[in-house]
Amino acid sequence: MISARLHWLIGIGIVIVAAVLPFVFSNFTTSQILTRALILGLAAASLIFLASLGGWVSLAQLGLYGVAGFTVGNLVQADGGAKVFAMDIWLASLLALVVTVLVGLLIGVIASRSEGIYFLMITLAFGVIIKLLFEKATDLSGFGGINQIIQPAVLGSAQLDPERIYWVCLAICVLVYLGIRYFAHTPFGLAFQGIRDNTPRMRALGYNVTLIRTVAFGIAAFIAGLAGVLNVWWNTQISPGTIDIGPVIFLLMIAIIGGLYRIEGAWVGALIYVILDNRLRSVDLVGERVATALGIVFLLIVLLSPGGVMGIYKSLASRWRRSRSESGAARDGDGTAAPTVAGD
Repeated sequence: MISARLHWLIGIGIVIVAAVLPFVFSNFTTSQILTRALILGLAAASLIFLASLGGWVSLAQLGLYGVAGFTVGNLVQADGGAKVFAMDIWLASLLALVVTVLVGLLIGVIASRSEGIYFLMITLAFGVIIKLLFEKATDLSGFGGINQIIQPAVLGSAQLDPERIYWVCLAICVLVYLGIRYFAHTPFGLAFQGIRDNTPRMRALGYNVTLIRTVAFGIAAFIAGLAGVLNVWWNTQISPGTIDIGPVIFLLMIAIIGGLYRIEGAWVGALIYVILDNRLRSVDLVGERVATALGIVFLLIVLLSPGGVMGIYKSLASRWRRSRSESGAARDGDGTAAPTVAGD
């Protein structure tokens, strides 16, 4: 119980510190590092949600992220979009989430019948299909992507007032994290984890495995859609290159660097990735070989800790608890435990 309380206290402390960071750092750091890390972390959280609770590694999440972004760009007034609609940005964003969830459910129906490498390849195929769709359908994506997407007026300008969109992203990330933690302890979430651990037994107990997996994929699509909507709010543009195979691999790297089976790892990995991506570009030795440098860092982290950065944290926490337990047992054994005061 004490460990759980400490965990939540640390989490609350991190959120409070994160909330005041815009007052400490420049507009560039707030926008290009902190906000970008939150959005990429949210996209990675949709991947880790399926990996940690369902044992699935999906490569379609960035495609769903793109579906949400392109849908917003085509429903509002933007340069390169469909230009048929001129919806309010809030209504367009809501419809984008609905479309993304529907696409996610469609992918889930097909992919949920597969396992392991087959699931990985099916979701990768869907990700490529989505990318090619927007690349070839220039009426939906323009010739150079969709640009100058309007932002919610209440957020002001993401460039001039970056702290507003940052706080919105932070709040949504916290809500998604809490929602995933809650979902994991619901009957549906426990059934989803049961299917991960022993699919034949859950099917024998009467659970509709395909339906549960499909709904879970729809939830992951909703999380990816949120990230896609926030991305166009922040970046005001999106192109087919945003969801190309390269960014798909980088999103998987983010999840693995942070910890593929720990939800917190989504944002830890995203922050590490964004910082390295920004800093390495200014190193003369690296130059244009940023992807190679990121790959080397990725390999080093995986070799040091297969569980990612959160795996290192978990290992250190286990050692600390073990040392406290052993020291407590030693005090009890030699009779040198600290004396108590009457009335304590």
